[in-house]
Amino acid sequence: MNNPTIGIDSVSWRDAFRVELRAEAIGLATRGWPVVPGTSPVDNDRSGPVPVHDDWQERAAAGSRNIVEWWGGEAHSILVATGTYVDAVEVDAELGHRAASLLRETGRPAPILAMPTGKWVFLTESGDVLPAELAARPGVVWHGMGSWVPLPPTPYEHGVVHWRVKPEVWEWKLPRTGALHGVLARALATLHEPRDRELHARAA
Repeated sequence: MNNPTIGIDSVSWRDAFRVELRAEAIGLATRGWPVVPGTSPVDNDRSGPVPVHDDWQERAAAGSRNIVEWWGGEAHSILVATGTYVDAVEVDAELGHRAASLLRETGRPAPILAMPTGKWVFLTESGDVLPAELAARPGVVWHGMGSWVPLPPTPYEHGVVHWRVKPEVWEWKLPRTGALHGVLARALATLHEPRDRELHARAA
């Protein structure tokens, strides 16, 4: 015999999560973040959510006036369009850990996203492209014009995007691109140092 409360609970959970996603989208948009609706885990490919609408870039530039409508009936994920207000650098966990440690040492952490894929995403003001040493590291991806990154609480098939460092920690002020890229480059250099010392020891 079927339990009629299972379907009711499932619908209630989806409705509650849709409301949460919409509230987060509204909050981000009112602060000037160019957010657009993304696909749900059911519709995602393995790389994660993508924009629901083909004209997502135009919608991102339209501001917050349509947010309630876009998230009104569906539990869309939240994507922030990069390249105009915010850029993002996606890195592996090893580099992310080291860069976050360096940022803590400065006392001015940057907003950092934790992805269900294990990647770390550092947010900055829109600006310069990556330094060559970062661009050459496998797995490092710069999200600028024409790209996007998912924001909390966007769901994946196996997990949810969450903040490692929330924007409130920096009073919603995004760090300068060059400053954050410099920290990431320093972090990458420190990861290489033990290997370089080991190679020199073997050669001696």
